[in-house]
Amino acid sequence: MTAPMPERRVTWAELFFDLVFVFAVTEVAALLHAEQTGLGLARAVVVFVPIYWTWVGATMRVNIIGAERAGTQMWLFVVAFCGLLMALAVPDAYHSRALLFAFAYWAARTVLLLTMPKHGRLHWHPYTVSVFGTGPLLVLGAALPPTPQLAVWALAAVIDLSTPTVLRSRLRGMQFAPAHLAERFGLFLLIALGESVVAVGAPAAAASSIDVDVLLAVAAAFGFTAGLWWVYFHFAADAMRYALSVAQVQLDIARHVLSYGHLMFIAAVISVGVGMREVVGHPADQLSWSVVALLFGGCAWYLATFSYTRWEMFRKISWTRLAGAGAVLVALPAAPFLPGWVALAVLALIVAALNVWEATRVRAAAAAAAAAG
Repeated sequence: MTAPMPERRVTWAELFFDLVFVFAVTEVAALLHAEQTGLGLARAVVVFVPIYWTWVGATMRVNIIGAERAGTQMWLFVVAFCGLLMALAVPDAYHSRALLFAFAYWAARTVLLLTMPKHGRLHWHPYTVSVFGTGPLLVLGAALPPTPQLAVWALAAVIDLSTPTVLRSRLRGMQFAPAHLAERFGLFLLIALGESVVAVGAPAAAASSIDVDVLLAVAAAFGFTAGLWWVYFHFAADAMRYALSVAQVQLDIARHVLSYGHLMFIAAVISVGVGMREVVGHPADQLSWSVVALLFGGCAWYLATFSYTRWEMFRKISWTRLAGAGAVLVALPAAPFLPGWVALAVLALIVAALNVWEATRVRAAAAAAAAAG
């Protein structure tokens, strides 16, 4: 039986590494903000996947080998620099900076491949697929006009994301430090929530005057963001750490719950943040359907994703969070006919009610268990 991985703590080097991805998330949000259409959403998602996959690749590697040594910290910072170049390229990633984005990703994944132990011959795993497959695909796509470029880059994103599933039999023996890995993915979600706070504060600070409508929108947006934080960090974060620690095949939890689940969580939070920026900028105006889709659709997707992660962890469905997602979708058709801050307040109340409902259920279950004992 393979010995469990020694537990690790998140290091200062990893937190410094994350700062680059704060900027990257901001740039992806700005890209979506500039084009709030289905095509704009597709472009933002396709450009975010390589950024996210760069972060995931480095995080997984550090979880296995640790980041205490100077040599590890140096290559981690090189990958961070590549991530910085990708973030700088995002605003014009489908035009003049496409090659910069593609080569920066290719370089980051090459660095990660070079950190792998040498066994005398090439082994297929996510790093080699990126270096010999998706990295060149991004470069090829960068030389094409925007529409075929999007198609080629989307293909590369699908290949990267599906690689751990395709290679599951080869990778299934991987061991992870559960608390460290769960914390790292929680920190990336916190980065996205931080971008939402910036999305709330920036337009309010730039306003010529902060009137009652702006204050109401800021209050609703902050309450909504805090509610989204509570949904994840009050119960789910510990459940993910526990599931990873007891899983017979840790790769399955790391793949479905952390890599795939958090991609959906973070994308949803970015979508919500873009919508909140619009509301705080024009709090008394009625919302366009595109902003409603970003806000309400993003919130419903965020809540529904917890049923996916809970199923992958425990083969159970999170009915409370599905109900919350359903309530958001029921409220969605009325949102374009309300002032922006009111629509945002509706979302904040739905998420707050969900959190109160879950807290009450957990407290009641604990009291029943104590009485039975």
